Amino acid sequence: MCGRVVQARPIGELAEAYDALPDETALGALRPRFNVAPTDPIAVIVLEAAGRRLTAYRWGLLPPTGNAARRKSPLINARAETIALNPLFRAAFERRRCLVPVDGFYEWERLADRRQPYFIHRLDGRPLTLAGIWAPWREAPDGGLIGTCSIVTTVPDGVVGRLHDRMPVVLAEPAWGPWLDPASDSRTLGRLLGPSSGVELEAYAVPLLVNNVRNDGPGLLERIAS
Repeated sequence: MCGRVVQARPIGELAEAYDALPDETALGALRPRFNVAPTDPIAVIVLEAAGRRLTAYRWGLLPPTGNAARRKSPLINARAETIALNPLFRAAFERRRCLVPVDGFYEWERLADRRQPYFIHRLDGRPLTLAGIWAPWREAPDGGLIGTCSIVTTVPDGVVGRLHDRMPVVLAEPAWGPWLDPASDSRTLGRLLGPSSGVELEAYAVPLLVNNVRNDGPGLLERIAS
C-alpha cells in the first residue's frame, strides 16, 4: 500500500516539471511536508480543457455525496488489478485520473522490536510520479470543488518487494499524457499499471520519528543504519 508520502519541493518547481498551471487558491495552504498522511491535503496534477493544472486535493477518495465524518477508513489506495471493476473506483478510473508528484514515499519493515520505516525515492533525485484517481467531494467557499484522491497500487518491484506486498504505480514521463488523457482506453491504461516503469528506485532506513504523523521536517529523511 502507500500510506505516507513526502511532498517538499516548491510549488513553482513542480509546476515547471509537469508543465502545469498552479492553482494558487488551492495550493496556498500547502507547505513543504515530510510526513504527508491520509486525509491531509496533497498536491496533484489534473487535466482540464486549458491544460494541466497543479492543485491540492484531500487524500482519501470520497464520492461526490460522501461524508468524511461517516467514513471510518478513507479510500487512500485503489488496487490496479480491480480498479476498473470496483464500484468505489470505477467512475474515477474511467474519467478522473491524476498524477501525484512526490519526493518519495515510506514503507515499513516489521522487525521483532519495531516497525522500521524506509524512504523510497528516485535515484536520480527527480520527483516520483504516482498514478492517482480523484473525485469531486463538495463545494468550496469560493464556489469551486474540493476534490479527494486515491493512489493506485500494484505488485511491488524488487526494491519495495522486500518491505511490502504492494507499492504505488510509478509513471515514467512518457506515461503522464496517456494516464491523464480522458480518451485513453482500458487497454492503454492497463499497460501503465504494472510494477515496471523504467524508473530506478532506492530504499533506505530512516528514523523512527516517521512513525508518528505529528512529526515533520527534513530530519525524517536522515539515512540511518538498518
